[in-house]
Amino acid sequence: MYAAKLWKELEDKSVQCRLCNHFCLLAPEEYGNCGVRINRDGCLYTLVYDKLAAINIDPIEKKPLFHFQPGSFSLSIGTVGCNFSCQFCQNDTLSQGPKLNHKIIGKELSPDYIVQLAQHYDASNISYTYSEPTIFFELVLDSAKLAKSKGIKNVMVSNGFMSRYCLEELGPYIDAINVDLKAFKEDFYQNYCGANLKPILNNLKYILELGWWLEVTTLVIPGLNDDEQELRQVASFIYSELGADVPWHISRFHPAYKMDNYKPTPVATLEQAYEIGKQLGLKYVYLGNVSGHTSENTLCPQCNYLVIERSGMSMSKKAIKNNRCFHCGEVISGVDLD
Repeated sequence: MYAAKLWKELEDKSVQCRLCNHFCLLAPEEYGNCGVRINRDGCLYTLVYDKLAAINIDPIEKKPLFHFQPGSFSLSIGTVGCNFSCQFCQNDTLSQGPKLNHKIIGKELSPDYIVQLAQHYDASNISYTYSEPTIFFELVLDSAKLAKSKGIKNVMVSNGFMSRYCLEELGPYIDAINVDLKAFKEDFYQNYCGANLKPILNNLKYILELGWWLEVTTLVIPGLNDDEQELRQVASFIYSELGADVPWHISRFHPAYKMDNYKPTPVATLEQAYEIGKQLGLKYVYLGNVSGHTSENTLCPQCNYLVIERSGMSMSKKAIKNNRCFHCGEVISGVDLD
């Protein structure tokens, strides 16, 4: 148990956590919505600072990040806990356990050891992922600072619900982020995620102000967020508020957690979303969880030349020089693309 950051003392030994947009008010011995922060005698503590529940070497494309150091390998880490309660969670064994039984599992690994592992495996970056990195903020911050000093970049895969305080603290140390924009309706977030949409939209815009490379993912669920109007709203927001260069990943839903009775998303629905994104002016649109689909590849937005070919979640071919299309010289948006 480690002292947490980003909280405020209140009366009667109560505290307010300021880590995410829940801004939980906790009396002594109460846990936050994430299940991994607790008020002990008027002080807030994190239970997962050194408790890694998942650690792997992944291709950066798995995050998914397609325009950030393509072809590189990322040391990917995560703890248990999450500030969302998505009924369709793909990693519920990691994310939801602490809320149900307050059990914290994981291997004790320090930020110093994490960075040493990244160096040992020649990982170009460290990804804070699997559950929700906001809830293991202290570990992210300390690891990211150290990694940065060693020339290793830092990546987050997030639901985007962190507070402005959290983003400001992480600002100088994070290089790229993929944010789930799960839907474009408040009632979806409230009913299926236990959260709100507006803070995420605001954070997406602020992330660009911080200078992080941003990509957006939408998991399309049949009957919930798959109608043409909503898909158009998501794509329009990305184009008008974030920019045409921000990649949009449209991911196929597979039955999971409390929604295992739903059917997988028809590929035709995903292809419709792809066309909507392209029609509205997005330069880079991708389909996810559809093995072998040509939309995994990056095409030059100017001449349609194949500049990055992917197979599954790995890059297999690249035709970029100085971040430009090898064929026509058009700039391909991204970070360290060569």
